[in-house]
Amino acid sequence: MPPGEVSRVSRRQVGPAETAGGNRAWWDAEAEDYYLEHGAFLGDADFVWGPEGWRESELGLLGDVAGLDVLEIGGGAGQCARWLAGEGARVVSSDLSIGMIRTGLTLNQSMSAAVPFVQADACALPFADAGFDLVFTSYGAVPFVADSALLMREAARVLRPGGRFVFATTHPMRWAFPDDPGDHGLRISQSYFDRSPYVEEDGTGGVVYAEHHRTVGDRVREITAAGLVLVDLVEPEWPARNDQIWGGWSPLRGQLIPGTAIFIARRP
Repeated sequence: MPPGEVSRVSRRQVGPAETAGGNRAWWDAEAEDYYLEHGAFLGDADFVWGPEGWRESELGLLGDVAGLDVLEIGGGAGQCARWLAGEGARVVSSDLSIGMIRTGLTLNQSMSAAVPFVQADACALPFADAGFDLVFTSYGAVPFVADSALLMREAARVLRPGGRFVFATTHPMRWAFPDDPGDHGLRISQSYFDRSPYVEEDGTGGVVYAEHHRTVGDRVREITAAGLVLVDLVEPEWPARNDQIWGGWSPLRGQLIPGTAIFIARRP
């Protein structure tokens, strides 16, 4: 089997360099298909907080963004950033994957609210200290890095005093359940406390894709250790209007257990 194709799935330790390299290549290759599959759900200039389908225009978690300097990390094709630009924010969208950024630049060509892009690792942001009023991500970056505590410190570093870091990620309790939208996905299959990363490997044992698990307590400690104050933790319920399945997210599971956690933190 050629390198790059998934030969084996494992739960094993994998470091920052392997994680970044595998995930960058995976998202580069996946960018076009990801947009074709999920683009209609996400919208080209809309802000969706997760597979439940709640939009920022409904939840209002970021408040009034007009005139704010905003950084998106793990922004993909910049759909959320583009919506914020339309609301009057000055936004930069960043992502590890050049493939996702190319998709975003293509979308910019047909959008009235285009956004600039920067290719960057969320754990090594190429921005000066205290340059932004808001840093955010909707399902980007946080679970795809080996050192998410460093990611939190980087977000805090580039925030101005009083600025906020808001991120949506897979709800930590989902780690204990299979990634299955049906009945099987309601049966606990492993320990919630097992932090071994999920790793897809190619035929040579190289990392093709990796996700890293943290408990709710881990996330709180990462946030506070970065010098941030946790303001809120939002667990969106599945709306009755959404009958779509996205990977392991589904109406069946969404009515019973949370699929998304949105952490809202502030730099004092």
